[in-house]
Amino acid sequence: MTRLTSHFLSASALALAASLMAAPAQAQSTLEEVQSSGSIRIGFANEAPFGYQNIEGELTGEAPEVAKAVLERMGVTEVEGVLTEFGSLIPGLQAGRFDMIAAGMYVTPARCEQILFSEPSYAIGEAFAVAEGNPEDLHSYEDFVENPDLKLGVMAGAVEVGYAEAVGIPQDQLVVFPDGPSAVAGVRTGRVDAYAGTALTIQDLVGKNPEGVERATPFENPVINGEEIQGYGAFGFRKEDEAFRDAFNEVLMEFRGSPEHLALVEPFGFTETEMPEKTTEELCAAGG
Repeated sequence: MTRLTSHFLSASALALAASLMAAPAQAQSTLEEVQSSGSIRIGFANEAPFGYQNIEGELTGEAPEVAKAVLERMGVTEVEGVLTEFGSLIPGLQAGRFDMIAAGMYVTPARCEQILFSEPSYAIGEAFAVAEGNPEDLHSYEDFVENPDLKLGVMAGAVEVGYAEAVGIPQDQLVVFPDGPSAVAGVRTGRVDAYAGTALTIQDLVGKNPEGVERATPFENPVINGEEIQGYGAFGFRKEDEAFRDAFNEVLMEFRGSPEHLALVEPFGFTETEMPEKTTEELCAAGG
């Protein structure tokens, strides 16, 4: 009896050992993966000054440069940019085409349902690019509500689509473009009467493509639910990557607003004035 029991336990132990050897190793989390490899892929939308390729083909802009500074402090030194249309950034992140979004994406309640956001890295208002001389005298989103013959250009997936709808601009007055340069071309050719974007985006586009277009001044930010709209840009992470987001946040919050941070983003038009006052929790809960 003792001999049989001993044989049975030995066989069981062998079977258990074999099953453990055959079991696949537990997959690394994204945080573990990027820290162990020292490399990461980030999605961007080629929208200056937030994230774009310069003439040398290098990834730069406010978001990628801040991301690189934070990630380096986390032991991640190789950053590969994955160029993506703005409206495809969230689906691309969810599909695993890249590990995080560094495109200056605004934190909104709708986006918070799809992905996780870091704390904001900046806050900024809106602007219009219009034809030279501003022939339609456009200075606010409300101008389009008052004149149904006008067309407003917006970028696919951008918050300006929601702003336009919230102030009452009908869908048939909106023309959606894949990116800023094509929208400015639409203004220049008369396809749209204005292109709506962040103040820094419009300033950058008009500065680089001044022929036939200008920035509308003065300009009134849209007022939605009694509050003047200001956008807060942050970094995006997959819902399952909370540990990665939290680790990134910890370093970001130590870095944000520091002299080194301000010097890093100054070439892209950001100053201490653009440092955010609201938290991601507040922004995700806004309006709901």
